[in-house]
Amino acid sequence: MLIIKLLSGIVILAFCIFLIGLAIIIVIKPQRAEHFLSSYASSARAHYTEQAARLAVGAAFVTLAPSMWYSNLLNIFGWILVVTTIGLLLIPWQWHHKFGKWAIPLTLRYMKFYALGAFLLGAFILYSFSRILVS
Repeated sequence: MLIIKLLSGIVILAFCIFLIGLAIIIVIKPQRAEHFLSSYASSARAHYTEQAARLAVGAAFVTLAPSMWYSNLLNIFGWILVVTTIGLLLIPWQWHHKFGKWAIPLTLRYMKFYALGAFLLGAFILYSFSRILVS
């Protein structure tokens, strides 16, 4: 069980670094961020890679949430990721791609707000994770 908690902690920290890093890239290199965000669900490979990452992050939250600040909220967040990922795995990837064609332009239009949200979420999760480090 210790190895699972350790791996879950690594996944959550990597997710936080991803969120905060994405926010920074959006601010300093918006064209690069636009290219990255536009690639979501662009192919079957991208779709399944995204789903594997989402499932790993969701499972990590479900595993570690009891040890973190705001454990109920983060447990719900983890389960939302797990359940929605399973749903996305059960539909053809082309449907996800079609949704992306609608959603990605909205994200790009409001990229600065997306960056702010990603940064705040990453910082909040890091704060919540800090409970594990001080216990």
